[in-house]
Amino acid sequence: MKNTLTIARREMRSFFDSLVAYVVVGLSIIICGLWFFVASGGIWQIDRANFSRMFEALPWLLSLIVIPLVTMRSIAEEKRSGTLELLITMPVKDTEVILGKYFAALGMCVVLLGCSLLFPIAMFVWPWHLGVLDWGPIWTAYFGLALFSAAGVSIGLLFSSITESQIIAFFFTAFTLGLLVAVGMLAQLWHGVPGDILGFVSFESRISGFEHGLIDTRAVIYFLSITVICLLISFRSLESRKWS
Repeated sequence: MKNTLTIARREMRSFFDSLVAYVVVGLSIIICGLWFFVASGGIWQIDRANFSRMFEALPWLLSLIVIPLVTMRSIAEEKRSGTLELLITMPVKDTEVILGKYFAALGMCVVLLGCSLLFPIAMFVWPWHLGVLDWGPIWTAYFGLALFSAAGVSIGLLFSSITESQIIAFFFTAFTLGLLVAVGMLAQLWHGVPGDILGFVSFESRISGFEHGLIDTRAVIYFLSITVICLLISFRSLESRKWS
């Protein structure tokens, strides 16, 4: 665990030593703010304390911008530059390398979610007091987004572990996560078996209950299962260098 945390701290430091963290978080917050406050009248059009618009935007931002950007270089850049071989010759296990990079990328997603929490705090706690806000659905939605991020980061790390190109890892991750969110919309349009299948695999369908204040244990198990499976595949991919 000590080696895992050391690698995670090193990765987090590299994010903030470069422009990656500031660009990713800053751009995401700006887009989220524009969607929440401006697009189609924003929250003012709803005329009530409802943050559903923000929770509609965050899964897309995580899928198309944040997760692909913070995971694309995790293993791929190490492979391309040759530093992976140096890293694994140190007294660390492959699992510690994977988990360290995973926790660092997940930490960046948590930073973004924490920054987005400034919206309800600023509007309903300080400096403005626009009314009484039901915090229950807010916390469950963030819990769902944390699970969403955990599964998404594991998918991004998987693609980063099987290629040496950051660009390929970025687009594969963005396409896969975007598709997993988009099929939830198709599931609402299609009825019967096709709709049930799309709803079963969709990230959007799984997270929708959290946005309404409901914690679905099936969704929790689904996201955790995706996380564990993708991390195991990433580990095997890293381990495969020993066979070649």
